[in-house]
Amino acid sequence: MAAESASAIQRSQVDLLEHIDWRGIECLNQSGTHTVANALKQGYREDDGLNLESDADEQLLIYIPFTQIIKLHSIVIKGPEEDGPKTVKLYSNKENMGFSNVNDYPPSDTVELSAENIKGKPVVLKYVKFQNVRSLTIFIEDNQSGSEVTKVQKIALYGTTVETTDMKGLKKIEDQH
Repeated sequence: MAAESASAIQRSQVDLLEHIDWRGIECLNQSGTHTVANALKQGYREDDGLNLESDADEQLLIYIPFTQIIKLHSIVIKGPEEDGPKTVKLYSNKENMGFSNVNDYPPSDTVELSAENIKGKPVVLKYVKFQNVRSLTIFIEDNQSGSEVTKVQKIALYGTTVETTDMKGLKKIEDQH
């Protein structure tokens, strides 16, 4: 299975962790003691003893802004067999979403996480829907067992950055000729 997981993430795709704008992250319905940092931050997300937990019910709404525009290829959402996420809706560039309006927007992609996925197997997304991503909203709708609490051990995003071309720089070079 390890070889299969490794092949799901192409060589050109990188962990986008360093491109997350940590100051802008929001997570609705998270437990006060088991926050989104446990699932997202390097080191924390590798510790199966730490996790993000939902509070009032099984749903979680996570907003992740990036420091630059990215192309999102695949996602890893790891959780326990019973309480791990099941239905996950992903929204590209949707800001200020809440539980009251999350169903007003069509998701960029909807993923049903299998037992293999919540053990760490990457889910390849509809790549064309995630080409110019400034932010990602992850709506975890339910969990594997239908229990009241959803637990997420790891969220990892894989893709590439969109390099911007400095048009002024190009013009200056033309002017020199």
